[in-house]
Amino acid sequence: MQRSGTGAAILNLTEVMDNCRIGSLQIRVFVLCLGSLIMDGFDVQAMGYVAPAMFAEWKVPPPTLGPLLSIGHFGVMIGALLFSMVADKVGRRPVLIYATLFFAVMTIATAFAENVQQMLWLRFIAGLGLGSIIPNATALVGEFSPKRTRVAWVMCITMGFTLGAAIGGLVANALIPAFGWRSVFVFGGIVPLVVAVSMFLGLPESLQFLAVRRQKFDQLARWLKQIDPALKIDASTQFVASETSKRGVPFWHLFREGRAFVTTLLWIVNFTNILVLYSLSGWLPTLFQRFMGYDPSTATLLATTVQVGGTVGAFGLAWLIVRAGFIPILTLTFAIATVSVALIGQPGLSLPVLYAVVFIAGWCVVGGQPGLNALSASFYPTYLRSTGVGAGLGVGRLGAILGPSLAAVLVAQAWSPQQLLWAAAVPAFVSTLVVLTLWFTIGPAVKPSGGEAVAVPLAH
Repeated sequence: MQRSGTGAAILNLTEVMDNCRIGSLQIRVFVLCLGSLIMDGFDVQAMGYVAPAMFAEWKVPPPTLGPLLSIGHFGVMIGALLFSMVADKVGRRPVLIYATLFFAVMTIATAFAENVQQMLWLRFIAGLGLGSIIPNATALVGEFSPKRTRVAWVMCITMGFTLGAAIGGLVANALIPAFGWRSVFVFGGIVPLVVAVSMFLGLPESLQFLAVRRQKFDQLARWLKQIDPALKIDASTQFVASETSKRGVPFWHLFREGRAFVTTLLWIVNFTNILVLYSLSGWLPTLFQRFMGYDPSTATLLATTVQVGGTVGAFGLAWLIVRAGFIPILTLTFAIATVSVALIGQPGLSLPVLYAVVFIAGWCVVGGQPGLNALSASFYPTYLRSTGVGAGLGVGRLGAILGPSLAAVLVAQAWSPQQLLWAAAVPAFVSTLVVLTLWFTIGPAVKPSGGEAVAVPLAH
């Protein structure tokens, strides 16, 4: 702790958080953000799981799934772009709380849709709240994590989304036969209501954000004492951070100070990977059941295996990235994704082999997305972190919109599952090429003290 010219203590928040131990406050932040992300993933993937039962009740054809999946992702895209910038201005905490509350209410409302038109509007509106969860939860957890384990914490929190998607398949498999498809949305709305109330009571604001924005020093001091009771803080203590805030719209700062090319590459790889991710997540239950002949339970479990693979993959990739760096591991991951996605639709695969191939595809595609989120969170400074992650995910949602809609067109043109999965492998190959380009742009990785592997950033 330094002293100012007047003798007041100067406390650098960046140094404190970089070197702190994990305590009860950080664990609380992680658990609350994880709960919100789990239900975010549950809600986003629920439509794919309930679609066969819902379409049977409403007597609509399978291609209708494309617009239903896409409209929700369009709302998510707007929410990610808009509310991430809001969070970089007003804070992570209020945006996370109100977004969780909003999508909880809208998910319950979804259970009462009576036709496709109503469902389209409800999914779009719910998506506005869903879009802001991942970027802000990622930023908040990263800002409460010590430097030595930050990448692992950020990747593990992001896997909450894939865990929620996997849980969604299991919950749908249990609830739909007993209570009908609407019960899935009721469950998916009640749980985040509880999470939102818990966040209101126990979620702190980012301490570095408060220091950079020079806001609420009384709350900042109270939360700091919870992290390190040994810190000597009084009314004269001055709080600073190693970063400064910049005026203007945060979005435009993504392209300044040497960040433009890397920002563009991050957007492209988010687009291509999320295109594959949501094409698989949205269409596999229908493909397995309607076009490959599996019974509803097996089709749902196969589709759930994608998310299970992604959840396990997020942990595995976090371990590998900490040791070998973002770029080498993500390059290999997307190369394997290309092959495994193409294999899913191959005829003649036994059911155990198909489960294995789907698991590997989930590990690489779904599990690779937290790696991209962590890469973005490591690359951008505090005052741009939510905007940087949110913009990448927002542009990526264009892939979530395009992928299911394009699949619907191809299904309507009677493409076989083999052809559909070959087509889905193409953007996975593009992801591989883009990450290779990042390799030559920012380098493979550096390992600062503590063993944290991070991308080499351009000038901030």
